[in-house]
Amino acid sequence: MFKKYLRVLTYVSPYWVSALLNVVFNFLVIVFSLVSFVMLVPFLNLLFGIEKLVETKPEFSLNPQALLDNLNYFISQIIITKGKVDALIFICLFLLGTFFLRNLFRFLGMFYLAKVRIGAIKGIRNDIYKKLLILPLSFYSGHKKGDIIARITTDVQEVEYSIMSYLEMIVRDPITIIAYFVTLFFMSPQLTLFVIVMLPVTGYIIGRIGRSLRKESKIGQANFAGLMATIEETISGLRIIKAFTAIDFSNNRFLQNNNKYSKILLKIYRTRDLSSPMSEFLSSVVIIVVLWFGGKLVLSDDPSITAAIFITYIVIFSQIRPPAKTFATGFYSIQKGMASADRIFEILDAEEVIEEKVDAISKSKFEKDIEYRNVFFKYKNEYVLKDVDCKINKGKIIALVGQSGGGKSTFVDMLPRFYDTNKGEILIDGVPLKDYKINDIRSLMGIVTQEAILFNDSVFNNIAFGKEDVTEEDVINAAKIANAHEFIIKMDEGYQSNIGDRGSKLSGGQRQRLSIARAVLRNPPILILDEATSALDTESERLVQEALANVMTNRTSIVIAHRLSTIIHADEIIVLQDGEIVERGTHLELLDKKGAYKKLYDLQAFE
Repeated sequence: MFKKYLRVLTYVSPYWVSALLNVVFNFLVIVFSLVSFVMLVPFLNLLFGIEKLVETKPEFSLNPQALLDNLNYFISQIIITKGKVDALIFICLFLLGTFFLRNLFRFLGMFYLAKVRIGAIKGIRNDIYKKLLILPLSFYSGHKKGDIIARITTDVQEVEYSIMSYLEMIVRDPITIIAYFVTLFFMSPQLTLFVIVMLPVTGYIIGRIGRSLRKESKIGQANFAGLMATIEETISGLRIIKAFTAIDFSNNRFLQNNNKYSKILLKIYRTRDLSSPMSEFLSSVVIIVVLWFGGKLVLSDDPSITAAIFITYIVIFSQIRPPAKTFATGFYSIQKGMASADRIFEILDAEEVIEEKVDAISKSKFEKDIEYRNVFFKYKNEYVLKDVDCKINKGKIIALVGQSGGGKSTFVDMLPRFYDTNKGEILIDGVPLKDYKINDIRSLMGIVTQEAILFNDSVFNNIAFGKEDVTEEDVINAAKIANAHEFIIKMDEGYQSNIGDRGSKLSGGQRQRLSIARAVLRNPPILILDEATSALDTESERLVQEALANVMTNRTSIVIAHRLSTIIHADEIIVLQDGEIVERGTHLELLDKKGAYKKLYDLQAFE
């Protein structure tokens, strides 16, 4: 736990100046607190005549006894010259001043701490989001979206609430307790040693409860992430839930998960809420024992401590309770927050399977060809691609066909390095893909998928996505090439119209044409079309096919086709079955072979 806690605190380092100021101001709070309490001893003694008034000024030096002697002399002079009432007024004004300064420095400490807290959490959230962008697609296939969303939102917020909010406590409270104990030791070594012997017992009890809380909190956060995943899946699949009359089924499943989470949460709250009364009760026990032991010392025949010092001792000792209580509460809270930190670090420490070489080569142009050389790939156990060997020359249109699950999408996903080969290699212009910079390779490619992936933003921003300093003229030209300009200008706000979540305000054909416009604006030399028209009606398909024909001009294109009629003019058609290339050639050549392609073509002819 300690190492992970230190790791959380590394996010504080950019704000070390503010953190240092917080420490300084908290130290001043402690100083003025002690000054206000310690001066009660000479005041009580002198005011009630327990000690004689000091008429001779003592020598000044920076040690506790000399400071007390000088304070005695100063108050004695006030009593001698002006009387006890004026001395009382002086003490009250002095205390008022110390309390004002103590609270002013307390505010200043919290003022600078706020920047540290917020900045550290911002850094954690930034790192998680950047990591989510870098992690390979295979990571997301094993995690629910709701769980990931919970980690970057709820878990980060829990770290802020449970750990960062107690940053001040980590420095202030231990220093406060130590400073108070040092003062108490000077007042009565015997009584203070007695107190210190009692503390390990209370610390052990608090530690046991804290470890239990961390374990329960981690289970609770996992269950909450499950709830988030259920909600996300429900919103995404609401059409299917309604269509299959599964409202009651979905509701019952949610109720079961929510009840389970609520039971765990109840246990967490009860454990956490036990911390405050438990620590208060234990501190009360300690104070009562101190009263008993200290009282015996005062009432003994040869007292080692005076009544005035003992009263001040109890006052100072009682001030240890608030920081001790806060420290105990903070300890429980940090244990709870560390459960969320564990879940955050699981993402931050996730393996980046797709890594870029330190000396990776820059690549700005596609010049010659793409080559798959004896490529093997598997997601888990079975190979999805087996000994794939082919070359795609610049400017050619290559079509991939075959039954579902044959490896077509995996074939194209490996080109922009969404996945890396298990065996063999892919080369561009004779250089292995892994030798290039990842962003340079991806910038050579434009991808249009079967499902148009759009964002809840304007038409303009969706087309210009990923590019900066794009002019409206560039966006309009791209839209015209993609056959999208006509429907865009008919929208209420034209290119500034919001298209809704995932483009929900548009038809399937319109969404696909926006995706094509986005690829056109990128102006890539290599175009990847993953069944871009398979989900469209006849009219939408015609418009999209026209757009694709415009886009593929003078580009190298790799087309995954469901409808074979759309790729009969391809320069080469590759037939994939069970991850292997079983046939390749032009449309007419493959028909003449009367093999796998001919069977697929004949089946579609009867559809």
